[in-house]
Amino acid sequence: MALLLDNQFKELPADKTLDTKLFLESVSHLPPFFDCLGSKVFSPIKSDISGNITKIRGVYEKDPVKYATLQKILEAEKEEYGKEWPKVGATLALMWLKRGLRFIQILLQSLADGEKDETNPNLIRVNITRAYEETLKRYHGWIVQQIFKTALIAAPYKSDFLKAVSKGEVIQEEECLVNLRQFLVNYTATVDAIYDMYTALNAELDYSV
Repeated sequence: MALLLDNQFKELPADKTLDTKLFLESVSHLPPFFDCLGSKVFSPIKSDISGNITKIRGVYEKDPVKYATLQKILEAEKEEYGKEWPKVGATLALMWLKRGLRFIQILLQSLADGEKDETNPNLIRVNITRAYEETLKRYHGWIVQQIFKTALIAAPYKSDFLKAVSKGEVIQEEECLVNLRQFLVNYTATVDAIYDMYTALNAELDYSV
């Protein structure tokens, strides 16, 4: 579980302010997570997450003081872009990034909760399917959805997946699941705060690609 535990998300302050620098430092370690799923079919999601992180970082580095929090980025872009907002800039990048982050969250939470296919308990297809259907499917057109179905066929065994996120370390499954739950505490709080921010600012868009 080193891939996740070595880069834990920080606890949010009481007002749920999202520090941009800390957020970018934390999410920058997540793209390799998709390598643990075994199939190159997941590489578009990995690439999408990496690209959106780069876009947000590009905006932040223009003025770290002005864009000190994710909230300030959205508010500044709303004023700057007018009617084009929120389908523009870091606002759009973060909108798609949060969906990828939620996919990871639901997948890990499903594993941590012990959800499994009773006929094939060492497969994680049911966990990946749950995560996809609850987060990304509604935003994907028919062709992308078919690509995902193909990816499911190549989904790794749970034991191989847990070994991969542990960077090859041999760890008992229950210990891995305990570590997953630990990682999910601050991670889930961060993802929830981003979703709440988009709702509060009416910045969510509902279209498929």
